[in-house]
Amino acid sequence: MERFGEETHVTTTEASGGVKNHGVRYVLMFSLLIAIAVLSLVWITGAWHSKADDVERPYRIQGAGAETG
Repeated sequence: MERFGEETHVTTTEASGGVKNHGVRYVLMFSLLIAIAVLSLVWITGAWHSKADDVERPYRIQGAGAETG
Protein backbone atom coordinates (compact mmCIF):
# COMPACT_ATOMS: atom_id res chain seq x y z
CA MET A 1 0.00 0.00 0.00
CA GLU A 2 1.35 3.36 -0.98
CA ARG A 3 0.13 6.75 0.09
CA PHE A 4 0.55 9.83 -2.08
CA GLY A 5 -0.80 12.80 -0.16
CA GLU A 6 -4.43 11.99 0.59
CA GLU A 7 -4.59 9.16 -1.99
CA THR A 8 -4.04 5.54 -1.07
CA HIS A 9 -2.94 3.11 -3.80
CA VAL A 10 -3.38 -0.61 -3.18
CA THR A 11 -2.61 -3.54 -5.44
CA THR A 12 -5.30 -5.91 -6.71
CA THR A 13 -4.09 -8.64 -4.34
CA GLU A 14 -4.26 -6.33 -1.33
CA ALA A 15 -7.73 -5.09 -2.25
CA SER A 16 -9.17 -8.59 -2.75
CA GLY A 17 -7.40 -10.18 0.19
CA GLY A 18 -5.66 -12.58 -2.20
CA VAL A 19 -8.89 -14.49 -2.99
CA LYS A 20 -10.42 -14.61 -6.45
CA ASN A 21 -13.72 -16.03 -7.82
CA HIS A 22 -14.80 -17.74 -4.53
CA GLY A 23 -16.16 -20.67 -6.56
CA VAL A 24 -19.43 -18.88 -7.28
CA ARG A 25 -19.84 -20.52 -10.67
CA TYR A 26 -19.58 -23.98 -9.11
CA VAL A 27 -22.11 -23.17 -6.39
CA LEU A 28 -24.57 -21.89 -9.00
CA MET A 29 -23.99 -24.87 -11.29
CA PHE A 30 -24.49 -27.47 -8.56
CA SER A 31 -27.51 -25.61 -7.16
CA LEU A 32 -29.12 -25.57 -10.60
CA LEU A 33 -28.47 -29.28 -11.11
CA ILE A 34 -29.88 -30.13 -7.68
CA ALA A 35 -32.99 -27.99 -8.32
CA ILE A 36 -33.58 -29.70 -11.68
CA ALA A 37 -33.13 -33.15 -10.10
CA VAL A 38 -35.53 -32.42 -7.23
CA LEU A 39 -38.23 -30.94 -9.47
CA SER A 40 -37.89 -33.84 -11.90
CA LEU A 41 -38.19 -36.31 -9.05
CA VAL A 42 -41.37 -34.61 -7.77
CA TRP A 43 -42.85 -34.58 -11.27
CA ILE A 44 -41.98 -38.21 -12.03
CA THR A 45 -43.19 -39.59 -8.69
CA GLY A 46 -46.40 -37.56 -8.94
CA ALA A 47 -47.10 -38.94 -12.41
CA TRP A 48 -46.19 -42.45 -11.33
CA HIS A 49 -48.55 -42.49 -8.34
CA SER A 50 -51.52 -40.87 -10.07
CA LYS A 51 -54.25 -43.06 -11.45
CA ALA A 52 -55.34 -42.53 -15.04
CA ASP A 53 -59.01 -43.00 -14.04
CA ASP A 54 -58.94 -40.02 -11.67
CA VAL A 55 -58.07 -37.56 -14.43
CA GLU A 56 -60.97 -35.60 -15.87
CA ARG A 57 -60.55 -34.88 -19.56
CA PRO A 58 -62.59 -31.95 -20.88
CA TYR A 59 -62.16 -33.08 -24.49
CA ARG A 60 -63.62 -35.91 -26.47
CA ILE A 61 -61.53 -38.36 -28.45
CA GLN A 62 -62.87 -38.95 -31.93
CA GLY A 63 -61.63 -41.36 -34.50
CA ALA A 64 -61.80 -44.98 -35.50
CA GLY A 65 -63.56 -47.03 -32.84
CA ALA A 66 -64.62 -44.00 -30.77
CA GLU A 67 -68.22 -43.61 -29.68
CA THR A 68 -70.25 -41.08 -31.60
CA GLY A 69 -72.98 -39.18 -29.95
